[in-house]
Order: sequence, then C-alpha cells, then structure tokens
Amino acid sequence: MHKHSRRLLRGIGLVCALALGATACGGSDDSGPGPKAVSEADVDAALKKGGTITVWAWEPTLKQVAADFQKEHPGVKVNLVNAGTGNDQYKALQNAISAKKGVPDVAQVEYYAMGQYALTEQLTDLKGFGADKLADQYSPGPWNGVGAGGEGVYGLPMDSGPMALFYNKKVFDKYGIEVPGTWDEYVDAARALRKADPKAYITNDAGDAGFTTSLLWQAGSRPYKVDGTNVKVDFSDAGAEKFTGTWQKLIDEKLVAPVTSWSDEWYKGLGDSTIATLAIGAWMPANLASGVKNAAGDWRVAPLPQWQAGAGASAENGGSALTLPELGENEALAYAFVKYANAGKGVDTRVKGGAFPATTAQLNSKAFQNAEFPYFGGQRANKVFAESAANVADDWSYLPYQVYANSIFNDTVGKAYVSDTPLADGLKAWQDASVKYGNEQGFTVEK
Repeated sequence: MHKHSRRLLRGIGLVCALALGATACGGSDDSGPGPKAVSEADVDAALKKGGTITVWAWEPTLKQVAADFQKEHPGVKVNLVNAGTGNDQYKALQNAISAKKGVPDVAQVEYYAMGQYALTEQLTDLKGFGADKLADQYSPGPWNGVGAGGEGVYGLPMDSGPMALFYNKKVFDKYGIEVPGTWDEYVDAARALRKADPKAYITNDAGDAGFTTSLLWQAGSRPYKVDGTNVKVDFSDAGAEKFTGTWQKLIDEKLVAPVTSWSDEWYKGLGDSTIATLAIGAWMPANLASGVKNAAGDWRVAPLPQWQAGAGASAENGGSALTLPELGENEALAYAFVKYANAGKGVDTRVKGGAFPATTAQLNSKAFQNAEFPYFGGQRANKVFAESAANVADDWSYLPYQVYANSIFNDTVGKAYVSDTPLADGLKAWQDASVKYGNEQGFTVEK
C-alpha cells in the first residue's frame, strides 16, 4: 500500500464501510514495509497440521473443489458458506470486520469491489505468499483486477468475464441482418430489426453500471485514476464520447428495450426473439441454457463489435477472486485452499462445472477451445471467448468506492434512459456525485 494511504487512513479514520452500512474499520495494524512473508514450507506445514477454514462464496463450482481439497487433505475441513451474492455478502463481511468477530478465512470478492477492501487494509496482500509469481498464469483483465490499482496482490482470480456478442442467429437470418463488426453497424442492425419487426429490439438496456463501465473500458475510456487516496474521475475523454455518441442514438431512436436484465421480462424477451443480442461476459452460456431453454439452437456467439473497424479490443464484464480477509485466521491453510482452487487442480474442476477460467492454460488448451456448445448449435464458442480474454487492456481502474458509485448510477446516468437527459450529462452527474462522495470520505478527488 502507498505509504501516504496508510498515514491518511490511520490519521483521519477514513470511513471503511464505503456505502456498505458499517461504522467502524477493521484491518491490519501492521505498519511494516510490506506484506509479511509466508513460505511454501509454512503452507505445507499448515496442511499437514490440518484444521478448519471458513470460506464465504456464492460461486457454485466451489462445492466440488472443497470436497476434492478435503479428500486430498483429510485433516482439513472447509466450511463453505453462502453469505449472499455480491452486495449482500459485502454487507455481511463488513459487519463481521467491524465487529472483529466471525470474519471468514476466505471471501469471494468481485474485481470492481476489490479496491475498497485493499485500500482500507482489510485484505491480506498475497505477495507475502509469493502470489505475484503467479501473474503469468492469468489473463490480463483478472490479474489487473486483483491488483486493485496498486502494487499488491489482494486475491487470486477465480473467473473472468471477457465480453462477446451473443446473438439470435434465427432472428438475424430471418431478416437478413449481418452480424455487426462495429458499433456503427450494430446501430444499423438495430434499425433494420426494428423496421422488420416493431416488437423486436437489438438488445435491452435500462441503465446498468457494470455494462456501461465495460463498454467504456472497451472504447478506451479511462475515467478512473487511482493513486492511493488520490483519485480522479473524468468521463469526458475520447473513449467516453465514442460510447455516449453511439448509445445515445439507440436510446433516442428507441432501439433498445427498456427492460432490466435478469428480470422475468428479460428472460421472456431472450426466449421469444424480441431481444436479439447481448453484449455480456463469457460466463453467460450457462444462464442461457438454464433460463432460456426454449431458444436452444437459435443463439450463437461472435466477437464484441468494435469502436474502430479492424480493431480487436475487448473488456471484462464481471468476475471475481478469492481473497484472505486480514482478520481471518489460519492464513496459511486459507491460502493453500485459494491456490488449489484458482491456480491448481481446482481450476479444471470448476471449468468442468461450467465456470469460465481466468487462467491462460485453460483458455489456450485445445480441449477448452474445441468444446462444442449444444445450446449454440454445436459452435465452439470458447474460441471466441479466449480471443476476447487475450484482447482485454490491463490498465483499467475502478474507484476504491466503486460499490457506492454503482449504487447511485440509476439516480444519475439512469435518467438518460427515462427522460430527455443526454447520456453524456448523466455521466457528468455521476462523475460529480462520485467526486463529492469521495471527498467526503477523506479521499482527495479531482475531476
């Protein structure tokens, strides 16, 4: 951690709840020059000694990983707890950290939320375990995520969400629409579809923070710059202008369905051909297969449309890591499990269970890339996903209070979807509100 960050955090008692509902900060009191060292011998000794670790995670494939880990190490018990998904778990985790009681040994944390825990010293820097030597095992987006914009390694990537365009081939073929290679072509396809079937939309978008930041990332926008507690928020760069210019056309011409993702109406639209594409992370296939069964065989996967013809840029959309909360116990044993799950035998187990890997060995393997997806008419969709993962720029940063920023997205940018507010003005309002909040929490924020 940046030395100035340590001084500021201890000096002014920076609020570490960061919109998660807690009122006190719990973290490491270690003011040494770097993370404490834990050797492989220490980890091996912990495995031989055995013990119990508690893992808070909602990712379903970890159940089999935990069972396999316990079988391989009979003296170890893995207490796998689903403490809620996303924000629900973060609230529970923050409450446990604040009370300094019941903190898990391992916690699943999404990449966008990593910074707030890292900055407030609530996560163990795994460089002390030698985790930084594992960098080459992961694709650039997820590895960037566990760095949380700093010099540490605050978790090991569990999965990733390189983006692709999921499209309804049956609909495209019916109306003679070509798969768009650029976002301009995507707008043209949206118009053609709407003209051919007034009930159909190219996609849905009712305003979503994660989707917006992913497209900004792909467009080359870098709205967030973070150096310890010094933060800059600026949505006026050229990449942001590309996004707002294109997406404003879709909104103005009513070419996107005003439907919230993951709602019953959304699933219905994906199944009855009234929502024809999704630009989303590579973890989506299992959701389509289980939630839109009636459209099996209709859908296919293509590379994400580009902001400039001939480019190959992509971005992450979703994904998470396994971390070690500072107040957790059995650190060596906890790290052994995290490494097994995310850099060892557990990776193949999770991929077989439907998880999308963050590890390049799996992404580049013939078995992975040649896997045929019955839902996509036998298409080898992983080839598209793996190429996307390799084309994610690794210089994206999230705010160290991104959870809060995302929570006010609908009150700012969201207005562009339900009123005459221009999308660019919505981003400016989001910027101003994010700057104001950051300064109130003790950051030095400029725009």
